[in-house]
Amino acid sequence: MTIWSNVIGTGGYLPETIRTNDDISTMVDTSDSWIYERTGIKSRRIAGPRETASSMAEIAAREAIDMAGIDVQAIDLIIVATGTPDRVYPSTACLLQQRLGIQQCVGFDVQAACSGSIFALSIADQYIRTGFSKNVLVVGSEVCSRIVDWTDRSTCILFGDGAGAVLLSASDQPGILSTHIHSDGGYEDLLYCPNPQVASFDKQDELGYISMRGNEVFKVAVNTLGRIVDETLEASGLHKSDIDWLVPHQANTRIIAATAKKLGMSMDQVILTLETQGNTSSASILLAFNEGVRDGRIKKGQMVLMEAFGAGFTWGSALIKY
Repeated sequence: MTIWSNVIGTGGYLPETIRTNDDISTMVDTSDSWIYERTGIKSRRIAGPRETASSMAEIAAREAIDMAGIDVQAIDLIIVATGTPDRVYPSTACLLQQRLGIQQCVGFDVQAACSGSIFALSIADQYIRTGFSKNVLVVGSEVCSRIVDWTDRSTCILFGDGAGAVLLSASDQPGILSTHIHSDGGYEDLLYCPNPQVASFDKQDELGYISMRGNEVFKVAVNTLGRIVDETLEASGLHKSDIDWLVPHQANTRIIAATAKKLGMSMDQVILTLETQGNTSSASILLAFNEGVRDGRIKKGQMVLMEAFGAGFTWGSALIKY
């Protein structure tokens, strides 16, 4: 019998503090119209001083668990995608396990930048398909505001904080149909965040802030996401018209629009959260998916294509029959 990974619960959390484009214009030389025209972002959420990746992950995870209606002790694997962990170690997944009070469970983190949730979903799917796990909690949680240089106009306008979660369960009915993940370290210098505590001798003056060459990243992202769409459809034997919803990583409206055009989809078939959330890195796809499920747009039986691109470069997709 074929074992499938089915989504049985979704959750999300956004911090209370809202930082608008007008707020940022008091910090750097920019304006609301300049930011919105280039990115599609109007505002983003900023974590409070006591909020962390694990604390936000807990809130999102509990929402997903409540929707699923299962005993928390039935979760046997936790995978957290984050580039902003509470600590270098233990993993954020272990900290989340402790917060949820799960005794018997495996937990680990995935670091694939903005593609992290897709990588985590792909790994979770393999564990379920092989019979190792029955109920897997996947969370993307980021406090990007703490690795952004708020004097750098090219990056501080882009990022926000938040957490998204899905609970996957083994089933005899189709759920995750396929996942596709890739990476190419040859582009490491186009988008990165240094770790000044372990920097090499010649880079010890680097601060721990995101550095990005936006134009170059944009060009590679558009081409790469176009290819991942073709790869995903070919692997599944589906046509573009079979896809009901596109749930993309929320990085830039122009990149998202290019992917939708590739699929021949109207922007009405795209779940967009970018305008009010900004780029929440590995949390963005799961936050958008949760929003689409909870507001009733994404319905049972519909076909959902998730896709992401991030530092590394990393990129990937997940095709899900919800």
